[in-house]
Amino acid sequence: MKKQLILIFSGIALVFILFFFGRTSSTKKDTPSNPVQSSTVKNFDPIQFIASEKAKLPLERAAYVAKLENNISRGDILSQQIKSNEALASFWKDSVKSFELYAFYTSNASKLVNSEKNLTFAARIFLDNLRGEKDISKLNWETTEAIDLFERAIKLNPDNDDLKIGLGSCYIYGKGRSGNPQETMQGVLKILDVVRKDSTNMKAQMMLGIGGLVSGQFEKAIPRLEKVVAAQPNNVEAITYLADGYAAIGKKEDAIRYYNLSKKIVDDPAFSSEVDEHIRELK
Repeated sequence: MKKQLILIFSGIALVFILFFFGRTSSTKKDTPSNPVQSSTVKNFDPIQFIASEKAKLPLERAAYVAKLENNISRGDILSQQIKSNEALASFWKDSVKSFELYAFYTSNASKLVNSEKNLTFAARIFLDNLRGEKDISKLNWETTEAIDLFERAIKLNPDNDDLKIGLGSCYIYGKGRSGNPQETMQGVLKILDVVRKDSTNMKAQMMLGIGGLVSGQFEKAIPRLEKVVAAQPNNVEAITYLADGYAAIGKKEDAIRYYNLSKKIVDDPAFSSEVDEHIRELK
């Protein structure tokens, strides 16, 4: 199982995620062979992280942050708390470019607002980032936060299939990616509920395909990804996962065909170079 996970998540699908969904502060060439390290896992503590990041700030900026943190007075406390968290989120995103603190304060604000729109926005910030997260302690934290936010949003709109797919995706891209098959299966089961209602939901079909790759069920994963590519021939993410799936079962010609197709669609020299290198390794 571990070998399969490393193969899939060191493939072109990971390269694509890091190129087009990764953090803005990371370099596009940063594509490690194993995206998460699970040997010594420490829980990520956002409160401790805030303290450590604040200690690095110049005095003027540190004073500004302290003012935002304590800018609560009598009156409409809830509105003030929301504005404070939103202002802190903007500061850490724009002035320091700290994803963790931007996401942390955005999450806090969305829970206070408690609207489907705000909760979904915050959840997707975490989901988009955890797809390429390489630090397992942060991966676990991001996964837990994203799941909580999606579940809150689903309580407000139980019939929203996109939210259910997002929730299932958190398990698959999150702790399931670090080798926990039970987490992967939780995600798959949540998304299966959507497909049973609507088999033409390609977003759900693709996530089930990815879940199959993560769990090593290639015989189930590849047909689902083929279905997505047939319906959405320019879905380069589905194409790259499909190529990695074929590579995992030793069908090199099929893998190379889809790898080359991904190059044509993306049309980016740096991405093409990464794909060519992967093809050379495959041969």
